Amino acid sequence: MPGRLHVLRHPLAASFLTDIRNRRSGRELIRRRVRAMAVLLATEATRDLAVRASPVRTPLATAKGARLVARVGLVPILRAGLGMVEGALELLADAPVFHLGLFRDEKTLQAIEYYNKLHRHHPVDVALVLDPMLATGGSAAAAVTCIKRWGVKRVKFLGLFAAPAGIRRLRREHPDVEIHIGVVDSHLNDRGYIVPGCGDAGDRQFSA
Repeated sequence: MPGRLHVLRHPLAASFLTDIRNRRSGRELIRRRVRAMAVLLATEATRDLAVRASPVRTPLATAKGARLVARVGLVPILRAGLGMVEGALELLADAPVFHLGLFRDEKTLQAIEYYNKLHRHHPVDVALVLDPMLATGGSAAAAVTCIKRWGVKRVKFLGLFAAPAGIRRLRREHPDVEIHIGVVDSHLNDRGYIVPGCGDAGDRQFSA
């Protein structure tokens, strides 16, 4: 059913998210945990991808096999989404990666696009949007709008932390998009940050 919310229920995810939240965790640990979370989320998000029969010859006999039918592309939202790319590529090694640059205006909390070259490429069949945070939902909704204009029919959002407000907005503006989240947190503060969240996901991964 399109538009469903999937919250990851896995003991490893709970442990990884705890490390990411911890204010004492360093960049190296956070990067490893974000990458691991991307593996778990991508595993769940790709469960319903269509396959075609593809018999394969083993050293002993012929076995039944399967190959993906759909062309899947990864769309990380810069810069925080970059940390999820390698994890997703562990499952989808051949997937093209299309970077989309959006930043949130701190006064209006609206998403502003500064980098987009999607139109230079042939659209994929399924796009996985990668962003650790689904806070106000503005960046996620804007990203999905860009991807749909590009010509993609199926879009899924993969994130680590979400606020109810962000989920509501993404569902309202794009009810057909499936949302795969590590955990749904309490609320947003007056600056639009997820509480308790993990702080700024981009800074936690990449800043000195």
